[in-house]
Amino acid sequence: MENKPQLTIVKIGGNVIDNESALKAFLSDFAAIEGYKILVHGGGKIATKTAEGLGIAAVFHEGRRITDKPMLDVAVMTYAGLINKDITAQLQALQNNAMGFTGADGNLILSEKRKNAAVDFGFVGDVVAVNAALIQVLLLQNVVPVFCAITHDGAGQLLNTNADTIASTLAVACSNYFDVNLLYCFEKKGVLMDAEDEESVIKNLTFEAYQQLREQKVIHSGMLPKLENCFNALQQGVSKIGIGSPEMLKKNNSIFTLVTA
Repeated sequence: MENKPQLTIVKIGGNVIDNESALKAFLSDFAAIEGYKILVHGGGKIATKTAEGLGIAAVFHEGRRITDKPMLDVAVMTYAGLINKDITAQLQALQNNAMGFTGADGNLILSEKRKNAAVDFGFVGDVVAVNAALIQVLLLQNVVPVFCAITHDGAGQLLNTNADTIASTLAVACSNYFDVNLLYCFEKKGVLMDAEDEESVIKNLTFEAYQQLREQKVIHSGMLPKLENCFNALQQGVSKIGIGSPEMLKKNNSIFTLVTA
C-alpha cells in the first residue's frame, strides 16, 4: 500500500483570534508547518461583540449559541467575512497561498439544520457531507484552505456550524487521500487532570482512560464533545490528534495531549 501524503488540519479557537498579537504568532507557526495543511477557525467572541454593537443580544443555552436570523447574519459577516479574510491576508503575507471558504463555496461542506433537539438552536447546521475530492485538488495545487464555521444546506440556506465538528469531519473525509494529523488549539496546554492546575496535562489519552476520567468527573462540560469528536475521528481513519495551546505547533514543543484510540 502506497504511503499517503501528510495533511495537518489545525482548528484554532476564539481566544487566539480575539488577541491580535497571539493570532500573529499563531499564524507564523502555522505558516511554517511543512506539507499540506488546512486551518479551521471559529470566532464566537467577535460575533457576540459585533452583535452587541448592532443591538442584537447573543442568546446561549448550556453554553451553545442559539442562532436566530439576525445572529446568523452577524455570524456570516464576522466568520466568513472579517475574520476569514483577515486570516487569509495574513497567511498570504507569510507566503502561504491561503484561500478562505465557507461550506457553500464549491459545495465543500453540506449540512442540515439541526433537528430533533430539545431546544431549537435556530440556523445551526450538522455536517452531512464533505467534498473531499475538491479539497484534495485544492491542496495539490498548494492552496491552504481556511474554513470558517459557516456551512450550507444545499437549498440556499447558510448555517452556523460548530468549528470543532467541521475540523473533525474534514479530517475524516480527507483521510481517504491523506495521512491526517488533527490539532485542536485552545487556551489550555492540553486536557488537564486538574482544571485549576495548568501544568497537569494528560500527555497521552486513550479511549479507555477517557471513559474512566469521564466517570470520575475529571473530564466534563465543554471538553466532552471535543473528545467525542476526537475518538470518533480516530475510529474513522484519522491518524493522530493533538489538543493543546498554539505552542503545540512549534517543532520542539511536547506539552500537549495526544489522543489515541
